[in-house]
Amino acid sequence: MWEIYEHRKAVRQLEALPIDVLKRYEKWKDIVSISGPDGLRQVRGFRDEALRGEWRGHRSSRLNVQYRVIYKIEKDLILVQVVNVTPHDYRRK
Repeated sequence: MWEIYEHRKAVRQLEALPIDVLKRYEKWKDIVSISGPDGLRQVRGFRDEALRGEWRGHRSSRLNVQYRVIYKIEKDLILVQVVNVTPHDYRRK
């Protein structure tokens, strides 16, 4: 099983999410905790992809048309670190 760590900034963002996006995020967490990032690639709706530029080393999964979850995989720790849950804007702030 994979462990999911949510950054404190991401936890605050989760509180402001619409209910349907929050439910989709919970489903995303279930899939990741059971089968890891490989499980996300099998579910086409999440459109899991590697990011480039300033976000190199991170991945993004689609929660709906607007919202994305940005995370980083730490393979040696079997850890998924959720960095950001945000509307589609990948610029670092």
